[in-house]
Amino acid sequence: MRALIALLVMVGGFLICYAIIHAQQQKEKQLVEKLENFSHLHQPARQRRQTPQTRSQAKAQLREHAFAFVRRLAQNWQGIHLKKVDYDLKMQQAGWPLLGKEFQMGLLVLAVIGAVLLGVMLLQPVWALVGAASGVLLGLMLMNLAIARRQKAFANQLGDMLTMTSNALRAGFSFMQAVEMVAREMDDPIGGEFAEVMREMRLGASLEKALAAMTQRVQSKDFELVVTAVLIQRQVGGNLAQILDTISETVEERIRMRREIKSLTAQGRASGVVLAAIPPGLAVILYTINPDYLQPLLTEDLGHIAIAGAIVMEIIGFYVINRIVNIEV
Repeated sequence: MRALIALLVMVGGFLICYAIIHAQQQKEKQLVEKLENFSHLHQPARQRRQTPQTRSQAKAQLREHAFAFVRRLAQNWQGIHLKKVDYDLKMQQAGWPLLGKEFQMGLLVLAVIGAVLLGVMLLQPVWALVGAASGVLLGLMLMNLAIARRQKAFANQLGDMLTMTSNALRAGFSFMQAVEMVAREMDDPIGGEFAEVMREMRLGASLEKALAAMTQRVQSKDFELVVTAVLIQRQVGGNLAQILDTISETVEERIRMRREIKSLTAQGRASGVVLAAIPPGLAVILYTINPDYLQPLLTEDLGHIAIAGAIVMEIIGFYVINRIVNIEV
C-alpha cells in the first residue's frame, strides 16, 4: 500500500510540474521557432537530407522528445552549483541540445526516480539516498560516454577533413570557402562543428575566436595542432595546403598508434569489466537460489556497512585498472 501511495505521489508531482511549465513555455514559443528557422539554414547536408524513417531515426526522435521534456522542466530552474563544472560546455561536447541548467534538472529527476524506486522497494531511507546518488551517477556516466563517443568520431573524421581542405585550397578556394564546404559536405560531428564556426562568424566573431571556441568544444589535441598551424599561416604566410597534408599524415599516424595500443590493452580492459561484474553477478545468483542467505546483508546494519564497503572497493579497483590500461597518445 505504501509503495502504491509513493508511486501515485511521484506521478502526481511530475504531472503538476509538467502542466505549470508547459503553460509558461508558450511565451517563448515564437522566439524558439525563429531561432530554429535560422539554424536550419546552416545545417550540414546530412541533416538537411530527407530520408525515410529508420529505426535509428526513431530512436533519435525519442531522444529529442526526452530532451524537450527536460527543457520544459528546466524553464525556470536557476541551476544547482554544487561544484564548478561548465555544464553548458559539457552539453556542447556531448552534442546534446540542452543547456547546463536543463541537464542539472535531468540529474535531479534521475535522483528522485532512483530514490523513490529503492526507497519503495526496500522501505529504508538509507537506500533512498543510495538510489538518489545512483541516479546522479548514471546521468553523469551517460554524459561522459556521449562526450567520449563524439570525440572519437571527431578524431576519426579529422584526417578526411584535412584532405578535403587541402584539396580545396589547391583547387583555388579560399580557406573560408574550404571551411564552408567541410560544414556542408561532411557528417556530424565535424560537419556540425564547422557549421557552428560559420554561424559564429556570420554573427560577428573573428576566425580566431570561432576556432578557439571549437577547440574548447572538441577537446582534441590533433585539432589544436591544426588551429595553431592555420593561425600562424594567416600571420606569416606559407603554403597552407602543404602544411595541412603534413598534419594529416601526423594525425593518421597517431590514430594508428591509438588503435594499436587499444588492441594491446584489450585484455586488461576486459579483465576490469569482468572483475567488476563478478561480485554483483554472484549476489544476484545467490539471492535467486537462496534469498535467506543474503538477508543479513539487507536487514542488518553490519550488512549495510559491508555492502557500502564492497561498492567503494569495486569503484576504486575499476578506476585503478582503467588508469593502468588508459594510455595517452
